Amino acid sequence: MSTALVIAIIVSYLIGSVSGARISSRFFHTQSPVEHGSKNPGATNMYRIAGWKPAALTMFLDVIKAVIAVYACYFIGFSPVELGFIGIACCIGHIFPVFYQFKGGKAVATAYGCMLPIGLPLALSLIVIWIAVVYKTRFSSLASIVAVSIAPLMVWFLKPKYAIAVLMLAGLIIIRHIPNINRLIAGTEPTIDEKKRNAKRLS
Repeated sequence: MSTALVIAIIVSYLIGSVSGARISSRFFHTQSPVEHGSKNPGATNMYRIAGWKPAALTMFLDVIKAVIAVYACYFIGFSPVELGFIGIACCIGHIFPVFYQFKGGKAVATAYGCMLPIGLPLALSLIVIWIAVVYKTRFSSLASIVAVSIAPLMVWFLKPKYAIAVLMLAGLIIIRHIPNINRLIAGTEPTIDEKKRNAKRLS
């Protein structure tokens, strides 16, 4: 592993550690996403406790930080597999942020931001899949799991050289959603519409 890659991974982790939900909460003066609702600092919880505007800002910030980290390293000249490690570092920063006592979110939006530079067809397809699953089931977690599970296969057909990198990202997101999967199986997973009183069932 080269010194340049190590530096890129560290910088990407630090960028990922910037929390969109916490910034959005302060900007809109909402309840803290780590103290209310599911206590998960992500767009879904921000939507539950504060509405669509704080959720939209959270989503934008969590996506754009990953786009910046991955795109910058792409232009520097890192290989697709190296970009995969850099993207994972950004997601790990979101999940275990050094700036917030290592208490972060699920990294779905951040993973999407890592995949966004691959191309518009992939980006739009993942959005359509996510919206379709949410519309049908009302489960944000299930929509995220389905979208990231399909992403590696789509990338294999669109730009196969990035398939391994996307597969690594998908694996990380699915592992992060194991508690959600267990709740989905048990029938206790709150829907995207449920407000903070029901969202407290999440951990």
